Amino acid sequence: MRQRDLSLLFAATIFVSSFLLFMVQPIIAKQILPWFGGSAAVWTVCMVFFQVVLLAGYAYAHLVTRRLRPRQQALLHGALLLASVLSLPILAASRWKPDGDSDPTLSILGLLVATIGLPYFLLSSTGPLLQSWLSRAAWGARVYRYFSLSNVASLLALLAYPAVLEPRLSLQLQGWGWSLCFVAFVLACLACTWVASRMPLAGTVAAQPATTRVTTAIGQPATEQVLWLLLPAMGSWLLLAVTNQVTQHVASIPFLWILPLSAYLLTFILCFESDRWYRRAVFLPLAALALALSAYGLVDSLGSSVRSAVPLYVTSLFLLCMVLHGETARLRPAPEHLTRFYLMLSAGGALGGIGVGLLAPLVLTAYYELGIGLTLTAALGVVLWRGRRSAMLASTAMALMCAVFLAWQVRDDLSDARLAERNFYGTLQTFDVEGETPRERRRVMFHGSVKHGEQYLDPSRRREPTAYYGRTSGVGRLLDGLPATPARVGLIGLGAGTLAAYGRAGDTYRLYELNPRVFVLARSEFSFLADSKAALEDVLGDARLTMERELPQGYDVLAIDAFSGGAIPVHLLTSEAIDVYLRHLKPGGVLAFHLTNRYLDLPPVLFEHARAKKLHAVLVHDEAEGSRLRRTDWVLIGRDATALRAFPATQDVPTRPGLRAWTDDFNNLFAVLR
Repeated sequence: MRQRDLSLLFAATIFVSSFLLFMVQPIIAKQILPWFGGSAAVWTVCMVFFQVVLLAGYAYAHLVTRRLRPRQQALLHGALLLASVLSLPILAASRWKPDGDSDPTLSILGLLVATIGLPYFLLSSTGPLLQSWLSRAAWGARVYRYFSLSNVASLLALLAYPAVLEPRLSLQLQGWGWSLCFVAFVLACLACTWVASRMPLAGTVAAQPATTRVTTAIGQPATEQVLWLLLPAMGSWLLLAVTNQVTQHVASIPFLWILPLSAYLLTFILCFESDRWYRRAVFLPLAALALALSAYGLVDSLGSSVRSAVPLYVTSLFLLCMVLHGETARLRPAPEHLTRFYLMLSAGGALGGIGVGLLAPLVLTAYYELGIGLTLTAALGVVLWRGRRSAMLASTAMALMCAVFLAWQVRDDLSDARLAERNFYGTLQTFDVEGETPRERRRVMFHGSVKHGEQYLDPSRRREPTAYYGRTSGVGRLLDGLPATPARVGLIGLGAGTLAAYGRAGDTYRLYELNPRVFVLARSEFSFLADSKAALEDVLGDARLTMERELPQGYDVLAIDAFSGGAIPVHLLTSEAIDVYLRHLKPGGVLAFHLTNRYLDLPPVLFEHARAKKLHAVLVHDEAEGSRLRRTDWVLIGRDATALRAFPATQDVPTRPGLRAWTDDFNNLFAVLR
């Protein structure tokens, strides 16, 4: 083959490997998301897995190119490529569905290892391995540009999934399509392996051109290698910290994880494509401003309002990562040390991911990792600019400023909160809020940025349904209107336990809740459950998975209240989920869905299900004027129209062109964005 053809073969293989590397992430994460309660933390754990396996792939590339001869490398890598095909297709088997109520982190990691571990490992190793082989060929000069090419492919995959694949293909088709593309990658990579086995042993690369010549800010090799680790570690830390900030604290919309990751990848593309993109004189002042504004946003509405916080944090991430990755690119070594450099870079990425994704939920009571990351990033400047007194002083001052705002954030949280804690499912906080009179004083519960219930503290009002569950709401009217005979009611999503206030003597309320700490707080911080006259049954775990295993419960009412935020559990809104609910409903029973949501227009989804299943549905909208109750939307669904006769539609349901009933295999939140 001609050198041009060989170069194109290697470039195409690297491009396809990176494209598939990032395409498989949303595919597999979307499939398993419902199995673990739809929590946004599933995405974070998946990202940590991907970073750690990326590190393993880079370590493999480094070891085999250092320890094995070309033909041995070809035999080993070829065997692994062929073995990886045996794990296809990549969709996880249903046996991996959890059946317990423990922290799901280890279960998710085990599932990912068994399902996509080997294919992902080989895709991860492709970039550094093929670039190392190319560095031995004269026509493979300027190998670091292939790293930029791989990040372009990653960014295209990231953007193509929500815009092209998800709206058009079912999950099964996505999995099979990816698997077929992986087979094509294996064939291309085998061809590259065969070519590499016939390349000369020693590097024959000419000196790097001036535009990619290596320059170092620090002369000591040991210090350089530490910076190879620390600079990308802080980039990875900031990526996940900003993602947590915009999806949990500002607005818990899973789509927002795409924006930070896109900005993060773009900095890699620019910094490693050419030295001309990163200019210290331009980006250092902008990064300092970004640090200051982001730190200030921790304690001001600038950092909590959707309109200001999302552009602020995503722009700041881009500017800070331009500096972090730009300085990393300036420290890159000659091509013969390429795999060691990539190994350290990926180790840093994994280190930052583990810190935010695995350790922070265990040791922090709230989302403080962004403030910590900003402080550490500023402090890293002291090491980076060692020997430059003014730059070191400026970095120290920036680090102290970030630390002050972080301490201010922690103080504000702890001084006002009665209780603040965090686990895999997010943060929980309770506050006492003063009213205009003592009778208005109340206690509220927040899960992330979403209010999950409140209760009046005045003894004469503590049994009064509040917030989204007042007597004028759809569910309030439904429960108040039940016949005098004992009723059986199911509640999915406990919150503060407000709906238990409707329980009468002889009634049975079965409470489904995913987060074990919610049960604890509902009983220790609020009294709705203790005051309820109904018999209460606690069921811990994902409601749908639990109900799939249960015998029919014969509910008069089944209320599903899990959709107030943006990170909604889609698996509770699919056609299969409706079938599960109907199996547990009496013939004259009613399903009540709480669909009040600032970001998503969910009622049309339920009406599509009702039409497809020949059920009766009505949207009950309550403005709650003249009271402290919240404006609400409840959709009531039943087999029998007479069960809904007392609920004339209070608001028309807008149609969504092209919307079809969601299934476990096909659903698209982008289609219902407000």
